[in-house]
Amino acid sequence: MQPETLRTTRLELSAPHEGDVAAIHAECQDAAIQRFTTVPSPYLPADAETFVGLTRAWWAEGSEATWAVRLEGRLVGMVGLAKLPTGGPEIGYWISSSVRGQGLATEAAAAVVDWGFAPERPAVQRIEWRAVVGNLGSARVARALGFRYEGLLRQAGVNSLGRSDMWVGGLLRADARDPHPWPVL
Repeated sequence: MQPETLRTTRLELSAPHEGDVAAIHAECQDAAIQRFTTVPSPYLPADAETFVGLTRAWWAEGSEATWAVRLEGRLVGMVGLAKLPTGGPEIGYWISSSVRGQGLATEAAAAVVDWGFAPERPAVQRIEWRAVVGNLGSARVARALGFRYEGLLRQAGVNSLGRSDMWVGGLLRADARDPHPWPVL
């Protein structure tokens, strides 16, 4: 699978490249990104280099689609769909603290959901969302996109900081994209 570039009203989503390494490293120093995602902690420049290489391999093998979120040419986040061959990939995203609260995560994730459910990918019937309990920003984004809250997965999250409970939600290809009530919000 070849990387695809997606465009929204304000954003360009494109494959991460070597020129993004310094920005990825800088953004992943954010304590919230380290707490709520699976990035290593501490996050070293070599981790960013490895990540960029992995994203290239994931695109090539069709296992994962990962985009750098760019606002006016500046990297401000990352969004992707992991486990594509399952037909029920998991969406993940992070946004720079410098631009949080501006709806960029929702805008970027909506473009990725549309890409996942496009007619040329009929095998994708469900997109799953998971977040560490307490990650209200991520939950608000998923809810805004129409994901349904499906429950709590006890100690299902693992990152370099340890184990954590996870919220889980899902969006089916046939679901309406309007927000539904979530008990955690």
